[in-house]
This record gives sequence, structure tokens and C-alpha cells, in this order.
Amino acid sequence: MTTKGEKRIVSEEDKIFAKNFNIMDHPDIPTGLPPHLQLQRTRVLCKNDAPIHTASVSYSGAYNAVGVDNSVKLENFSENFKVDVIEISKDGMELTFDMIGIDAAIANAFRRILLAELPTMAFEKVFIANNTSIVQDEVLAQRMGLVPIAADPKLFEYLSENDQPNEKNTIVFKLHAKCAKGEGRKKVLTEQLIWLPNGSELVKESGDSNSKPKTYTSFSRSQKESFPEFADNPITPSYPDILIAKLGPGHEIELEAHAVKGIGKTHAKWSPVATAWYRMLPEVILLGEVEDEDAERLVKACPENVFDIEDMGNGRKRATVARPRDCTLCRQCVRQNYGEEVNKGVEEKEWIENVSLRRVKNHFIFKIESTGSLPPDVLFTEAVKILEDKCERVIANLS
Repeated sequence: MTTKGEKRIVSEEDKIFAKNFNIMDHPDIPTGLPPHLQLQRTRVLCKNDAPIHTASVSYSGAYNAVGVDNSVKLENFSENFKVDVIEISKDGMELTFDMIGIDAAIANAFRRILLAELPTMAFEKVFIANNTSIVQDEVLAQRMGLVPIAADPKLFEYLSENDQPNEKNTIVFKLHAKCAKGEGRKKVLTEQLIWLPNGSELVKESGDSNSKPKTYTSFSRSQKESFPEFADNPITPSYPDILIAKLGPGHEIELEAHAVKGIGKTHAKWSPVATAWYRMLPEVILLGEVEDEDAERLVKACPENVFDIEDMGNGRKRATVARPRDCTLCRQCVRQNYGEEVNKGVEEKEWIENVSLRRVKNHFIFKIESTGSLPPDVLFTEAVKILEDKCERVIANLS
């Protein structure tokens, strides 16, 4: 014990203790993030006017002061990342699944790759031999370009400016539709497109008597021979009932369309998806008991039927969250009096105190709607491969 004015001699043991002292090692100090910081880190809070805490905390040392490591570790990512398939449409061209344990940047990378970087086959050139319909040639060609083709692009090569169209880089279809005079109007559908496995039939240059006429392609062999997959399963448009044009009496369309390999970044016609989108998983929390008349008003206010009524007996009823996944954040449940008009003299209530709307930052509901060229599960697998290849290129350039 030292009296006032005396200096205390610091021993070596005291120095070692001070050097190694960590307040987080004390048993009475709580570990982990405080609840309010954990909520900001993992949830987007949707208030009645705008969402808050929308940014992701990516800095590894953001929570060093409270002893929490925020760095991304491969082991933790492997344990936490999960993909759950929720729904597949009857035709197999729409896929809904959950991606859990990733950041919004990764989910958005998959979306952008699906839209712009996956190759497909689409019509690039349309040779119109005859068109007497009311649809102009350029409009007809544009409509043809947007017709999806059910062909695996991995089987074909890209066609460069210096290449000749051949069986390895070009798919040729022909269309000849006619509406005779005296007949009613006719629809020209994609089922009338005929695949030409031997290449173009339109004569580009007529040869002499000893040579064949030159066409717009240079096929050395039939595509049925080059690709055994198409021998018994010919190439067709993805859907047979897509409307190309309507013909009146005396109208006729005769054309040849050449499809080549490309990506959506070049033109939208090569995009393999009608759309690919995601949203964060909604989380609806009742902060207090909503009973009886208030419960009925809450259930009635929600247009997506997120809430249900639970019978508690003795004539009492309570509101419960039954389908939080269906919530679209319309915020009707957190508006004053649920958005109802209130007559003068009637007490108004702030229902935002009863309901909390949130979004889980690392849980995404992802939906892929394929155009029909490839199934959505194959498209997502290919998108993962492209993202992996990009990461490998970055690592190679940095090393």
C-alpha cells in the first residue's frame, strides 16, 4: 500500500500483465455483437417511409472494438453457403431457389452473368426472298432475331468476321408461308420454320454447268452427321406457337434465317433468360400481441395474406405471421390505421409499433426464367463456371 505522494514501483509481473491484458477475456464482459449492432449487420429494416441499414459491412475490422472478427473466411463460407430449390415450373423453364450465406454483390454477379454473358444461338442474318405482307422487311428480321432456338451453344463455335458460315458455327432455317386469295387471314408461327441441316438453299451466285450454285453457307457435311444429337432430334425453335406475322389474302413470306452463337452483352437476342432477378428474404415480426378487432384489421389490410387469425379460445383471437415469404413490403401493415381513412373523433393508432418489416441481408430468393434454349438449372451452373473463371483470371493476374 502506498500513501499519497509516494510513487509505486511497477514490477516485471505487472508489466507482463498489462501487456497481455484484454478486457474481452474478463468473464463478466459479454461476447459477440450487441443486439442492436447484430440487427444492423444482418437485417435491412423497412420503415414506413424508407428502408434503413441497407449497406453491407464488408470491412474485416469493423467490429474489432467488441472482439468480433468480420473477415470473410473460406471455411465459414463453405459451412454457411447453401442453395435450396423451392419451385420448378411444369415446363421446366422457370426455377425459384434460395441462396443463403452470400453477399448481395455475389447474387448480383450471377444475375448479370445470366443476362449478358451466357452464350446462346440466335438469328443474326435474315435473307428475305419475298415479302408481300404488311410487315416491313426490317421489322420481320427483328422479330425473327428474337425467336429463341433450342440448341446447345456448347456444340457450336463463334462465327468471326473472317470465318465462312459452316456446319460448326451456323444453323439455317427456312420459312415459306402463303395465304392464297380468297382465304381468310393466316398466322405465321415458329412451328413453320424448317431446319436445313445441309445449309443454305438460297442461290448467291449461279455456277456453270460443271459446278454447283454457290449459296450463303459452306457446309462440308450435314449437321445430322456432324452432331449425332440432332439425328433423331432436329433443331427447332424453343416454342412452336410464337407469332411471327399475319398474312392477308395474296400475301406471301419466303426467307432464310441464319443463327450464330453470341452473348447478351452484344445483343439482347442472345440473352438466354427472359429475366433473372432476386430479392432478399422478407422477415415479418410482430412486436406485440395484436388481438381481436385489431387482428382482423391487420389481416384484412395485407393484400398478400401474410397474416392469419389464431383462435385462442374463449372468443379471443390473435394475429400470427403465416406466410412471411409472400411479403412484398407494401408497408400497408405499418401505416397509420393500416391506411384506412379515419373519421374525425376516432382515435388514430401507430401500427408501426406492432409490426417490424425486415429483409435478411444474406438470404436471397432467386428466380430464373429461361427463354427455352437451355433449362434454368443448366444456365445457373454455367453462370457459376463463368464466375469461377473470372476469379481465376484475377488471381493469375495478381500472382
